[in-house]
Amino acid sequence: MAQSTYQSVVLAKRPTSLIVPGETFTVKEHKALTAADLKDGEVLVDTLYLSLDPAMRGWLNDTRSYVPPVQIGEKMRGAVIAKVLASKSAKFAEGNYVTCATGWTEQAVAKEKELTLLEVPAGGQVTDALGVLGMTGLTAYFGLIDVGKVKAGDFVVVSGAAGATGSVVCQIAKLKGAKVLGLAGSDDKVEWLKELGCDGALNYKDPNFRAQFKEATKDLIDVFFDNVGGEILEMALSRAKAHSRFIMCGAISQYNDAKPSGPKNISMVIAMRIRMEGFIVFDYAKEFPAARKELVQWLSDGKLKRKETIVKGGLRAAEQALVALYNGINTGKLLVEVKAENTNAGSRFQPRSGSQAELKVGFTATTVLPAVLAPTSTTSISKIISG
Repeated sequence: MAQSTYQSVVLAKRPTSLIVPGETFTVKEHKALTAADLKDGEVLVDTLYLSLDPAMRGWLNDTRSYVPPVQIGEKMRGAVIAKVLASKSAKFAEGNYVTCATGWTEQAVAKEKELTLLEVPAGGQVTDALGVLGMTGLTAYFGLIDVGKVKAGDFVVVSGAAGATGSVVCQIAKLKGAKVLGLAGSDDKVEWLKELGCDGALNYKDPNFRAQFKEATKDLIDVFFDNVGGEILEMALSRAKAHSRFIMCGAISQYNDAKPSGPKNISMVIAMRIRMEGFIVFDYAKEFPAARKELVQWLSDGKLKRKETIVKGGLRAAEQALVALYNGINTGKLLVEVKAENTNAGSRFQPRSGSQAELKVGFTATTVLPAVLAPTSTTSISKIISG
């Protein structure tokens, strides 16, 4: 039976520091969309998975950035995996699965140029389209290879190393012949980084972290991939080698600070002739196909592993899940399951080549969290999709 309404989440009030559940966002209900709402070249989609990313906090600030801020009363933006419910496009048919940026909504109408057909390669999983094969993996790829100019023999340090982007960075660095030290926020995450092949991994919450970091970086840093900012960045600057490369990808430790502070030792950039460079992955859009091809190959060969943390509870769980992201709830990619696909979903997501066994290559685990965000058991993505 077709649903009569659908929900979306809009920005209600700009946070000055922390996102406040029940205050920052509000849920709106709308009359359900139908094929009659479509114009030529448009597609009606039903959201299945929503990507949660650290950059989202910055989109809520009324400041100049690489994208305009989300406006008060506007639907929260975000990338999704969706199913086509109806189509007036020759490029997409009912039942197709797509990725798009239709945001925090259960349903949406999108132009065909805004959609990408979801194809799962051998060795892949559906949600890779928002993770290792999506903007997450591409950010790691271009940040490390193009901005960081990583090469064999480099000593690479990665902050936020057990997160969605950081975990891919660590593995690409190893594939390029570098020595890798990963920094994460729990002992479990440290162990996972070791499983990924990191030469060393440290828990920054350990009381002896500063001493451990100094010892681990005694040979000094060639490349620092920063997802965290704050004190970790300051410590990395103090251990930088002359002519080192600092890749400024994120600063999650400061996104919720009303008055973020810069590193006190920024003069090390001068003293050590450090090249410190920020980047936005969308600048590389023309190069996405070639990069994704290499990521797909690594994944199919079992050279890339990943974890996903999937929050259940539908669209209403998104706000609390975003809050939890900044508290380190996730290992690997954080997603919200907006709508479960229970009817023969596995067959819809078969790779163009390869067997069921190959779907497991390179896959580590998925942690499923209910809406209250209490960790439960670990299971495979295929079980989540098929119910």
